[in-house]
Amino acid sequence: MADINPSPTPERAIYGFVLYLSSIFGFTLYVVWAFVPEKWLHSIGLTYWPQKYWALAIPTYISVCFVFVLVFFVAFNLITAPSLDSVKTVTGDLTRPVGPDNALQPKAVPALSDIPISEVNRRLYLKR
Repeated sequence: MADINPSPTPERAIYGFVLYLSSIFGFTLYVVWAFVPEKWLHSIGLTYWPQKYWALAIPTYISVCFVFVLVFFVAFNLITAPSLDSVKTVTGDLTRPVGPDNALQPKAVPALSDIPISEVNRRLYLKR
């Protein structure tokens, strides 16, 4: 079994440096494409570029997709979660329901039992 060492290996350092250089190069290329006028690009021989529309459209689409994914995951979790008074939310094989002798009293410590989620929600969130 190989020793686990948190320090970077030379291969990882090389990969990181190449990734750093390529990201700087890509960002520089993007800035040139987005902000330098077409006439200047044609005068130095760079004639094949996508339309300037895509310089704003691609980051906008990526941002909108990111927000959509966040909203989608929250909505998906809310749809697939069982309702708050469902038996699936709290109960299990070893559940001890609150009995009549274990009634919840204001200044007493009740016996060990599982409080139903509907009772917890009623006490925490319903206005009296």
